Amino acid sequence: MNVKEAIQTRRSIKVFDPGHRMSEDEIRTLVEHAILSPTAFNIQHWRFVAVRDPALRAKIREASWNQAQVTDASLLLVVCMDLKAWDKAPERYWRNAPSRVQDHMVTGIRQYYAGNAQAQRDEGMRSTSMAAMTVMLLAREMGYDSCAMDGFDFDAVGRLIHLPEDHAICMMLAIGKRLQEPYPRSGQLALEEVFFTDHF
Repeated sequence: MNVKEAIQTRRSIKVFDPGHRMSEDEIRTLVEHAILSPTAFNIQHWRFVAVRDPALRAKIREASWNQAQVTDASLLLVVCMDLKAWDKAPERYWRNAPSRVQDHMVTGIRQYYAGNAQAQRDEGMRSTSMAAMTVMLLAREMGYDSCAMDGFDFDAVGRLIHLPEDHAICMMLAIGKRLQEPYPRSGQLALEEVFFTDHF
């Protein structure tokens, strides 16, 4: 399956085969490719929590308005972001670059994010969302389906996974084998309504 096919056939699936298990290699492949996603200043804000404990999954399902995909999907990833990643030894993000580039980028990181909580959160959301999309498209290529979720109590799930204070949850991803075909797409907007040249 090529990238175009993965984009065209990716759908938000809610009904998964609860008996299917993904291999450790498959899960690792998903995350290894997720961390190749674009990220501003190469900060790599993303943090992925794979929820494996059935009892914990059940509690997260309760905090997700009893949505079945939370427990039935082969893999539940809580996709988080480290809001202070910019300030945690940022030179490591550029350790393989020439020293002049490293110095320039690390200085830029500190100038841009220090004291700017909105930029810290916005950048975390952008970077982490792109990583989540990478996971969903690769999962599709691997023959799996996914559901990106924000229908849950973020605070409750954060407590359940012991989310650090300087982190936030971006979304959850349920990934697995679908048990039924999705409905036809419900109504994409016309390209002319969303695509412009030079100005609105």
